Amino acid sequence: MEIGRGAEAVVTLENGTVKKWRLPKSYRQPELDLRIRQERTLREARITSDARRCGVLTPIIRDISRFELKMEHVQGKKLKEVIVPELSEKVGEMVGRLHKGGIIHGDLTTSNMILREGKICLIDFGLAFYESSLEAQGVDVHVYFQTIESTHDRPKELIEAFQAGYVRTYPEAEAVLKRVKEIKARGRYL
Repeated sequence: MEIGRGAEAVVTLENGTVKKWRLPKSYRQPELDLRIRQERTLREARITSDARRCGVLTPIIRDISRFELKMEHVQGKKLKEVIVPELSEKVGEMVGRLHKGGIIHGDLTTSNMILREGKICLIDFGLAFYESSLEAQGVDVHVYFQTIESTHDRPKELIEAFQAGYVRTYPEAEAVLKRVKEIKARGRYL
């Protein structure tokens, strides 16, 4: 059963296992397409597992083939449906651990977070990469803030709660949050 489709992949659920299969792109040269799809599949699996080692709850990767990931089906509610300040604070802690481990998620939205038994599971590492710069971390956090501001009630409370959790778990948090303000200001005048 198909449960999602993005620009790069189709996501299905079969017998309790989520399968994410990267689609071929006809506009790319065939050998290049094969290499890109395989590299992205392996990178996503590696980063998902590394995030888990950093203390971030992620789906367990069960199997990897050239263009397909098989992983645990995380059941629960999308965070976008249930977010409150206490949960946003937990998101801040989670992102702090992720950034401390040198991982950028690349798509930090409340649609990519599942609340399961009181814990937040971060999913979809398809755009993730390894990076420790203030700019990359600032953009990651900025995406979360934009999501909060555009789709949730009481964005100020949710952002303040996130910041409290982020500062608590990530030593460079203050510098990143300062960079987020700069990124937001740049965006206004483009």
